[in-house]
Amino acid sequence: MDHKDIKDIIEEELKQEVAREIATDDSLEEADIEDLGKLDGVDQVEDETEEDENLVSKAIKDAKEQDTELPEDDVAEVEEDAAEPAAKKGLFTKKAKKDKREEKIEELNDQLIRRMAEFENFRKRSEKEKSQMYDMGAKSVIEKLLPVVDNFERGLALIPEDQQDNPVKEGMDLIYKQLMTMLSDTGVQAIEAVGQTFNPDLHNAVMHVEDENEGEHVVVEEFQKGYTYRDAVVRYSMVKVAN
Repeated sequence: MDHKDIKDIIEEELKQEVAREIATDDSLEEADIEDLGKLDGVDQVEDETEEDENLVSKAIKDAKEQDTELPEDDVAEVEEDAAEPAAKKGLFTKKAKKDKREEKIEELNDQLIRRMAEFENFRKRSEKEKSQMYDMGAKSVIEKLLPVVDNFERGLALIPEDQQDNPVKEGMDLIYKQLMTMLSDTGVQAIEAVGQTFNPDLHNAVMHVEDENEGEHVVVEEFQKGYTYRDAVVRYSMVKVAN
Protein backbone atom coordinates (compact mmCIF):
# COMPACT_ATOMS: atom_id res chain seq x y z
CA MET A 1 0.00 0.00 0.00
CA ASP A 2 1.50 3.34 -1.04
CA HIS A 3 1.25 6.78 0.44
CA LYS A 4 -1.63 7.80 -1.84
CA ASP A 5 -3.82 4.86 -0.76
CA ILE A 6 -3.27 5.66 2.91
CA LYS A 7 -4.19 9.30 2.29
CA ASP A 8 -7.39 8.27 0.50
CA ILE A 9 -8.44 6.03 3.41
CA ILE A 10 -7.82 8.87 5.88
CA GLU A 11 -9.87 11.29 3.80
CA GLU A 12 -12.70 8.78 3.49
CA GLU A 13 -12.81 8.32 7.27
CA LEU A 14 -12.80 12.12 7.75
CA LYS A 15 -15.76 12.45 5.37
CA GLN A 16 -17.71 9.74 7.21
CA GLU A 17 -16.99 11.46 10.53
CA VAL A 18 -18.24 14.78 9.14
CA ALA A 19 -21.39 13.09 7.80
CA ARG A 20 -22.13 11.62 11.22
CA GLU A 21 -21.73 15.03 12.85
CA ILE A 22 -24.09 16.59 10.28
CA ALA A 23 -26.66 13.93 11.01
CA THR A 24 -26.43 14.53 14.75
CA ASP A 25 -26.18 18.35 14.60
CA ASP A 26 -29.11 20.06 12.88
CA SER A 27 -27.60 23.52 13.51
CA LEU A 28 -24.86 23.06 10.87
CA GLU A 29 -25.48 25.56 8.11
CA GLU A 30 -25.26 25.08 4.38
CA ALA A 31 -22.31 27.49 4.18
CA ASP A 32 -20.27 25.24 6.43
CA ILE A 33 -21.10 22.29 4.16
CA GLU A 34 -19.88 24.25 1.15
CA ASP A 35 -16.65 25.02 3.02
CA LEU A 36 -16.16 21.33 3.60
CA GLY A 37 -16.60 20.76 -0.15
CA LYS A 38 -13.91 23.40 -0.84
CA LEU A 39 -11.63 21.67 1.63
CA ASP A 40 -12.05 18.55 -0.51
CA GLY A 41 -10.77 20.44 -3.59
CA VAL A 42 -7.80 21.90 -1.69
CA ASP A 43 -6.78 18.46 -0.52
CA GLN A 44 -6.91 17.25 -4.10
CA VAL A 45 -4.61 20.06 -5.30
CA GLU A 46 -2.15 19.34 -2.51
CA ASP A 47 -2.14 15.68 -3.51
CA GLU A 48 -1.30 16.53 -7.12
CA THR A 49 1.53 18.86 -6.00
CA GLU A 50 3.06 16.21 -3.78
CA GLU A 51 2.84 13.73 -6.65
CA ASP A 52 4.75 16.08 -8.97
CA GLU A 53 7.43 16.60 -6.35
CA ASN A 54 7.80 12.85 -5.95
CA LEU A 55 8.23 12.38 -9.71
CA VAL A 56 10.96 15.05 -9.84
CA SER A 57 12.80 13.50 -6.90
CA LYS A 58 12.63 10.10 -8.55
CA ALA A 59 14.01 11.42 -11.83
CA ILE A 60 16.92 13.02 -9.99
CA LYS A 61 17.60 9.81 -8.10
CA ASP A 62 17.54 7.71 -11.29
CA ALA A 63 19.96 10.10 -12.97
CA LYS A 64 22.39 9.80 -10.08
CA GLU A 65 22.13 6.03 -10.02
CA GLN A 66 22.79 5.80 -13.75
CA ASP A 67 25.70 8.30 -13.41
CA THR A 68 25.04 9.75 -16.87
CA GLU A 69 27.89 11.81 -18.43
CA LEU A 70 27.99 14.05 -21.48
CA PRO A 71 30.27 13.14 -24.39
CA GLU A 72 33.72 14.81 -24.29
CA ASP A 73 33.00 16.90 -27.39
CA ASP A 74 29.82 18.25 -25.82
CA VAL A 75 31.67 18.96 -22.58
CA ALA A 76 34.41 20.83 -24.45
CA GLU A 77 31.80 22.83 -26.37
CA VAL A 78 29.98 23.77 -23.16
CA GLU A 79 33.23 24.82 -21.50
CA GLU A 80 34.19 26.87 -24.54
CA ASP A 81 30.79 28.61 -24.58
CA ALA A 82 31.13 29.34 -20.87
CA ALA A 83 34.66 30.69 -21.26
CA GLU A 84 33.87 32.83 -24.31
CA PRO A 85 31.88 35.57 -22.49
CA ALA A 86 34.64 35.88 -19.90
CA ALA A 87 37.29 36.14 -22.63
CA LYS A 88 35.24 38.75 -24.46
CA LYS A 89 34.79 40.66 -21.25
CA GLY A 90 38.54 40.69 -20.62
CA LEU A 91 39.22 41.69 -24.23
CA PHE A 92 36.82 44.62 -24.08
CA THR A 93 38.28 45.72 -20.75
CA LYS A 94 41.83 45.73 -22.12
CA LYS A 95 40.69 47.54 -25.24
CA ALA A 96 38.92 50.16 -23.18
CA LYS A 97 42.08 50.71 -21.12
CA LYS A 98 44.16 50.85 -24.31
CA ASP A 99 41.80 53.38 -25.85
CA LYS A 100 42.07 55.49 -22.73
CA ARG A 101 45.86 55.44 -22.96
CA GLU A 102 45.73 56.27 -26.64
CA GLU A 103 43.42 59.19 -25.94
CA LYS A 104 45.86 60.47 -23.32
CA ILE A 105 48.79 60.08 -25.72
CA GLU A 106 46.90 61.91 -28.45
CA GLU A 107 45.99 64.68 -26.03
CA LEU A 108 49.63 65.07 -24.95
CA ASN A 109 50.83 65.02 -28.56
CA ASP A 110 48.30 67.69 -29.47
CA GLN A 111 49.43 69.84 -26.55
CA LEU A 112 53.08 69.37 -27.58
CA ILE A 113 52.37 70.36 -31.18
CA ARG A 114 50.47 73.42 -30.04
CA ARG A 115 53.28 74.44 -27.66
CA MET A 116 55.86 73.99 -30.42
CA ALA A 117 53.78 76.08 -32.83
CA GLU A 118 53.32 78.78 -30.20
CA PHE A 119 57.05 78.79 -29.46
CA GLU A 120 57.89 79.01 -33.18
CA ASN A 121 55.50 81.94 -33.58
CA PHE A 122 57.01 83.60 -30.51
CA ARG A 123 60.53 83.09 -31.87
CA LYS A 124 59.65 84.61 -35.25
CA ARG A 125 57.81 87.49 -33.61
CA SER A 126 60.75 88.13 -31.27
CA GLU A 127 63.23 88.12 -34.14
CA LYS A 128 61.03 90.51 -36.12
CA GLU A 129 60.66 92.83 -33.14
CA LYS A 130 64.41 92.78 -32.47
CA SER A 131 65.11 93.49 -36.13
CA GLN A 132 62.65 96.37 -36.10
CA MET A 133 64.18 97.77 -32.91
CA TYR A 134 67.66 97.49 -34.45
CA ASP A 135 66.50 99.21 -37.61
CA MET A 136 64.82 101.97 -35.61
CA GLY A 137 67.97 102.47 -33.52
CA ALA A 138 70.25 102.45 -36.58
CA LYS A 139 67.94 104.82 -38.45
CA SER A 140 67.97 107.22 -35.51
CA VAL A 141 71.79 107.22 -35.41
CA ILE A 142 72.02 107.68 -39.19
CA GLU A 143 69.67 110.66 -39.07
CA LYS A 144 71.98 112.30 -36.54
CA LEU A 145 75.09 111.54 -38.62
CA LEU A 146 73.74 112.97 -41.88
CA PRO A 147 74.13 116.64 -40.81
CA VAL A 148 77.81 115.86 -40.06
CA VAL A 149 78.18 114.46 -43.58
CA ASP A 150 76.50 117.60 -44.99
CA ASN A 151 78.94 119.82 -43.12
CA PHE A 152 81.92 117.81 -44.38
CA GLU A 153 80.72 118.25 -47.96
CA ARG A 154 80.13 121.98 -47.50
CA GLY A 155 83.54 122.42 -45.92
CA LEU A 156 85.30 120.57 -48.73
CA ALA A 157 83.38 122.58 -51.34
CA LEU A 158 84.53 125.90 -49.83
CA ILE A 159 88.26 125.15 -50.06
CA PRO A 160 89.80 127.29 -52.86
CA GLU A 161 91.40 125.69 -55.87
CA ASP A 162 94.89 126.87 -54.95
CA GLN A 163 94.69 125.06 -51.59
CA GLN A 164 93.62 121.63 -52.82
CA ASP A 165 97.05 120.25 -51.86
CA ASN A 166 96.73 121.58 -48.34
CA PRO A 167 97.30 118.82 -45.72
CA VAL A 168 94.17 119.97 -43.85
CA LYS A 169 92.08 119.43 -46.95
CA GLU A 170 93.67 116.03 -47.52
CA GLY A 171 92.90 115.07 -43.91
CA MET A 172 89.28 116.13 -44.31
CA ASP A 173 89.03 114.04 -47.48
CA LEU A 174 90.33 110.97 -45.69
CA ILE A 175 87.87 111.41 -42.79
CA TYR A 176 84.98 112.01 -45.19
CA LYS A 177 85.78 108.87 -47.24
CA GLN A 178 86.09 106.78 -44.08
CA LEU A 179 82.73 108.07 -42.83
CA MET A 180 80.99 107.34 -46.13
CA THR A 181 82.54 103.84 -46.29
CA MET A 182 81.23 103.11 -42.81
CA LEU A 183 77.72 104.28 -43.76
CA SER A 184 77.79 102.25 -46.99
CA ASP A 185 78.80 99.10 -45.11
CA THR A 186 75.92 99.70 -42.70
CA GLY A 187 73.43 99.82 -45.59
CA VAL A 188 73.18 103.57 -46.13
CA GLN A 189 73.04 104.69 -49.76
CA ALA A 190 72.79 108.17 -51.31
CA ILE A 191 69.70 108.83 -53.47
CA GLU A 192 70.44 109.79 -57.08
CA ALA A 193 68.64 112.98 -57.95
CA VAL A 194 70.14 115.29 -60.62
CA GLY A 195 69.19 114.15 -64.14
CA GLN A 196 66.62 111.64 -62.82
CA THR A 197 62.87 111.76 -63.35
CA PHE A 198 61.13 113.15 -60.32
CA ASN A 199 59.99 110.38 -57.96
CA PRO A 200 57.74 111.46 -55.07
CA ASP A 201 58.83 108.36 -53.11
CA LEU A 202 62.44 109.58 -53.10
CA HIS A 203 62.44 113.29 -53.90
CA ASN A 204 61.01 116.36 -52.22
CA ALA A 205 60.39 119.10 -54.80
CA VAL A 206 60.82 122.57 -53.28
CA MET A 207 61.20 124.52 -56.54
CA HIS A 208 59.87 124.36 -60.10
CA VAL A 209 61.47 125.89 -63.16
CA GLU A 210 60.64 126.12 -66.87
CA ASP A 211 63.58 124.99 -68.98
CA GLU A 212 63.27 124.07 -72.66
CA ASN A 213 66.62 122.29 -72.57
CA GLU A 214 65.37 119.76 -69.94
CA GLY A 215 62.78 117.10 -70.20
CA GLU A 216 59.47 117.02 -68.36
CA HIS A 217 59.60 116.39 -64.57
CA VAL A 218 63.37 116.10 -64.55
CA VAL A 219 65.41 117.03 -61.46
CA VAL A 220 67.80 119.81 -62.44
CA GLU A 221 69.29 120.71 -59.07
CA GLU A 222 69.74 119.15 -55.64
CA PHE A 223 69.74 121.36 -52.55
CA GLN A 224 70.15 118.60 -49.97
CA LYS A 225 71.25 115.03 -50.60
CA GLY A 226 68.86 112.24 -49.62
CA TYR A 227 69.71 108.81 -48.17
CA THR A 228 68.12 105.38 -47.79
CA TYR A 229 68.78 102.69 -45.20
CA ARG A 230 67.97 99.12 -46.32
CA ASP A 231 65.61 100.38 -49.03
CA ALA A 232 63.80 102.62 -46.53
CA VAL A 233 64.07 106.38 -46.98
CA VAL A 234 65.92 108.05 -44.11
CA ARG A 235 65.87 111.50 -45.68
CA TYR A 236 64.26 112.69 -48.92
CA SER A 237 66.31 114.56 -51.49
CA MET A 238 65.45 118.27 -51.58
CA VAL A 239 65.36 119.14 -55.30
CA LYS A 240 64.34 121.57 -58.06
CA VAL A 241 62.25 120.13 -60.89
CA ALA A 242 62.04 121.40 -64.47
CA ASN A 243 58.84 121.70 -66.52
